Amino acid sequence: MKMPLPKNQKIFWISLFGFSSILYMVVSMNKFKPAVVPIFPPPESEMSELCGHNNFSSLSELPTVYVITPTYPRREQVAELTRLGQTLLLAKNIHWIIAEDSSFCSPMVSGLLKRLQIPYTHLVSPQPLMYKKAKLKYNPRGVSSRRAGLHWVLENSQKGVVYFGDDDNTYDIRLFQQISRTKTISMFPVGFIGTQGVSTPIVEGGKVVGFSDDWFAQRKFPVDMAGFAINVEFLRRRNPKADVAMPYKAGYEEDFFLQNLHIKLEDIEPMASHCTEILVWHTKTVKEKKSDLIVDNDERSQESNLQKLLNFVLFNGMGEIDNPHGKRMKTCYDLHQCKTGKNT
Repeated sequence: MKMPLPKNQKIFWISLFGFSSILYMVVSMNKFKPAVVPIFPPPESEMSELCGHNNFSSLSELPTVYVITPTYPRREQVAELTRLGQTLLLAKNIHWIIAEDSSFCSPMVSGLLKRLQIPYTHLVSPQPLMYKKAKLKYNPRGVSSRRAGLHWVLENSQKGVVYFGDDDNTYDIRLFQQISRTKTISMFPVGFIGTQGVSTPIVEGGKVVGFSDDWFAQRKFPVDMAGFAINVEFLRRRNPKADVAMPYKAGYEEDFFLQNLHIKLEDIEPMASHCTEILVWHTKTVKEKKSDLIVDNDERSQESNLQKLLNFVLFNGMGEIDNPHGKRMKTCYDLHQCKTGKNT
């Protein structure tokens, strides 16, 4: 027959169980709780490196627009940079600054820039490790690259216009012609922003008097990164350290940056026919995982183009080919109308 525990022992074990549960909850919450990190990091936490630079001669008489493009390795990267690069090639008055969130210079990016022969600067500027480790709900991706690009402009240029052009957006080449005339800071509508579908300055009598955006969030300047351009001389006058004025705070990069330039409404030049047209769209490519691909070892497959094509896929970051258990490329010869079937 089992003897019941004395009352004081019951209390002890219940208390111990309760304390252990609370301790477990505290430890678990701390484990998954995002770390508190500064939005303006110490200088030693950031680094950038020059991968390449070329000032191909431009036929345009317009002032140079320095397009700063953050990018990072992924399957769609080569397609998006190719699309943007060919748009910039048509614009003519461009110096393209590509800054990679990576610790090494991508041969694919270097090759693309040389092939397009646009005046360019190629940088690597990995996001500081503290933000990658912090488990933030929203990662401030692209900030390290924009800061590195701005630093290069301030170190190497006295005139021109700075514009932040993400690699997945879509641009009308008239935008670059118009913003090249920016004397202070120009602003213009951006399409496909939030459920409202557009973000724009509000213009009355040729002057910016406010903003319309899907997400105000108490921002003084509720604008998209693609919705403004800044004259380099004006940038220097307002903040000689503008390259460190953009915060690592997702959603507030534009607002804090512009506030650190001490922008007033009367400084803003409305572009795109007084903000009645859209010349840039915040498009997004559907992202998929890279495929692990292999080619059959049979003679016919090896003598075809497939292996060389896979080498191209690997070089451009579109897939992997080193996994012996990867997905075998499907083949169908001589118009046999093959069934799809499963493929390992």
